[in-house]
Amino acid sequence: MSGDRNIDFVLRTVEKRDVRFIRLWFTDVLGNLKSFSISSEDLEEAFEEGVGFDGSSVAGFVSQDESDMLAFPDATTFQVLPWRPEKCGVARMFCDIRTPSRELFEGDTRSVLTRVFTAADEKGYVMNVGPKLEYFYFDQEKAPTPVPLDHAGYFDLTSSDSAMDLRRETTLSLEHMSIPVTYSYHSSAPSQNGIELRYSEAVTCADNIMTSRLVIRQLAHEHGMMASFMPKPFTGASGSGMFLYQSLFDHDGNNLFWAPKTEHPAHLSPLAQHYVAGLLKYAPEFMLVTNPTVNSYKRLVSNGEVPVYATWGRKNRSALVRIPTHKPGKHQATRVELRNPDPTANPYLALAVSLAAGIRGIEEGLELPEESFSGFERLNDGELASRGFRRLPRNLGDAIKRFDRSELMRETLGDHICDYLVAQKWREWDEYSATVTEWERKSYYAGL
Repeated sequence: MSGDRNIDFVLRTVEKRDVRFIRLWFTDVLGNLKSFSISSEDLEEAFEEGVGFDGSSVAGFVSQDESDMLAFPDATTFQVLPWRPEKCGVARMFCDIRTPSRELFEGDTRSVLTRVFTAADEKGYVMNVGPKLEYFYFDQEKAPTPVPLDHAGYFDLTSSDSAMDLRRETTLSLEHMSIPVTYSYHSSAPSQNGIELRYSEAVTCADNIMTSRLVIRQLAHEHGMMASFMPKPFTGASGSGMFLYQSLFDHDGNNLFWAPKTEHPAHLSPLAQHYVAGLLKYAPEFMLVTNPTVNSYKRLVSNGEVPVYATWGRKNRSALVRIPTHKPGKHQATRVELRNPDPTANPYLALAVSLAAGIRGIEEGLELPEESFSGFERLNDGELASRGFRRLPRNLGDAIKRFDRSELMRETLGDHICDYLVAQKWREWDEYSATVTEWERKSYYAGL
């Protein structure tokens, strides 16, 4: 929410720094960034009355007979865009979308996360998230064919890493926008890169993810490259994930996930164990949100690096939830890593459903199942089931069915978003299924 002091600060900064244009940002239900510009002279009125636009032209918003919507800029998200000229500069703010009667619009995904975050906060839980995004750089001139620009590997420092300078420039641009970067690196596959952002509260984290995706694409375009967040552009190479490091703090700044090793070998408090158990139980229901495309499930195949079962572990990177090794004396760093999301997900919805799942695990007092171990995937279905290892959705169609039956998803996201996602994703799955031969379908399932 924008307070008077924040609004006054923005208005003074706009005048002092010669900002001429304000881009108002919001996302559609699918997580695509939307934007329109207003002049600095109209900014004060925008804070007070909102700015009207046609909501019927935005995916997942409203029909033509109820098209009028209002965008109210959030002054706390004001940032000057560093790649635009300083003279007559350009700034951006994220917006909350409201109806003409000033009520929060149920299809505004940022408002959905704010509501879920606020509900958790009222219970005494503050969600902090540190995201790590992977993505590819391709030759812009050869688009849409994905042509790698290098053949470097994980953390390689070689002259063949063509994106080294671009990652540095991306980091500096994000830090100019008050988005601290923990580190950036070349990832495992050819032309694959990664960037980890410093943790922040959930809504700010989702804003930062949206901003980072734009900055990465913008700077790649300026360098004659194309940045792709497609989860699995190549067969036989690692796909791209959006790993979410999550923790709950209390209002005094104490990490509620930490416990001494004498209480749990992974230093997880009882509350953290219930939270992880909630993620494991409800992951099959929320994967339509965290893995929303046909291509998402081509990444989620059994290769020892990505999750295909709802499991947890400390050293097993095929676990759905990984517990990073605790650093002695660093209690505040205790966190859990949700490993299935990919960077095509709407980050507002992804954080909303994972937080809701974790909180539900706490409320239900769910017990943490057995920790996964290396090679557990070789067990047969009966052995896996007896140990409590549940199979995650194999494809988009399976994910839609699980999502559509979920009471928790309806409660968390609301009927408007759930109905749109189910209808839209069924269309995408039907279109894909119509193009796949029976041989390809059998081969795909055999590969799982």
